[in-house]
Amino acid sequence: MDDFAPKSAGGLPAPGWTAASADLQPEILVSVVVPVRNEAPNIAPLIGEIRAALAGFSHEIIYVDDGSDDGTALALAAVAPPVLVRRHRAGCGQSAAIVTGVRAARGRWIATLDGDGQNDPADIPALLARAQAEPGVILVAGHRTRRQDSRVKKISSRLANRIRAFLLGDHTPDTGCGLKIFARQAFLELPAFDHMHRYLPALFIRAGGRVVSVPVSHRARLRGASKYGTWDRLWVGIFDLAGVAWLQRRWKRPELVEETSRFAVSDDETENEI
Repeated sequence: MDDFAPKSAGGLPAPGWTAASADLQPEILVSVVVPVRNEAPNIAPLIGEIRAALAGFSHEIIYVDDGSDDGTALALAAVAPPVLVRRHRAGCGQSAAIVTGVRAARGRWIATLDGDGQNDPADIPALLARAQAEPGVILVAGHRTRRQDSRVKKISSRLANRIRAFLLGDHTPDTGCGLKIFARQAFLELPAFDHMHRYLPALFIRAGGRVVSVPVSHRARLRGASKYGTWDRLWVGIFDLAGVAWLQRRWKRPELVEETSRFAVSDDETENEI
C-alpha cells in the first residue's frame, strides 16, 4: 500500500484512490504540516482557511494527531478529503509530530503552522514566495510583531528569544512562531530531537543555510486552551539550549576546495589494457 495514499479515519486509502491515480497527480509545490493535540474545535475552521489561502497553488494538507484524547480524530475524519492524516498512538511532542508530517509530505516546500488557529494561513503565500526567491538553503520564519497572547507569555517569550539569540547567534526575533517555510529535503537532513522546532533557525545555520524573518499576523485563540505551560517550556528550554549549543560547537562544516570526478574501470577495460 502506498505510504502517500490519502487515508480515511481507519487508516485505509480514501475512497476512489488507487495506486495508478497517484502517478497522474501533479507535482506538489507545498505541503502544509499541522501538528495537533486535542484541537477538535479548530480542525474544520483552520483547514477551510488553508484551502482558501492556497487555492491557486499545488498543495497538500497533512495533519499529525499527536495522541489526542478528545474529539480530534473524529473531527479529522469528518473533513472532506483530501487531507492526509497521521496519528501517534501516544503524545510524543510537537517536534515529533512535525517530523512525522514532513516525512509523509510530497511537496518540495514545507509550510508549518500551529493547529490552534492563531497563525493565519493567509500569510503562507508571501512566505513561500520569499523562500522561492532566496538562493541556497533557506528558512523563512514568521515574526509575530503584534502577538495576541497574555502578558506573561509575551514577556517570557521575549526573554527566551534574547537569551537564545545571544547564546546561539541565530539572529531570529521570534523562533517560537509556528509559521515557517523550508525545503523538505533540507529539514530531513537536520538532527531530530524533542523540541527541535524551537531551534530550527540555529539548526539551519549550522547546516550552512540562512534564515529570513518575515512579519506575519497573529490572532487570539478562539477555541480550546494551550497544551503547554510557560514554566514547562522554560525549564525544558534551558537543557535544550545547552544541547543545541553543544551541537554547534561539535560540528565543523567542510568547505570543498575543488570537485574531482572518479570513474570506475570495468573488468573488460582492465583486460584490454593488459
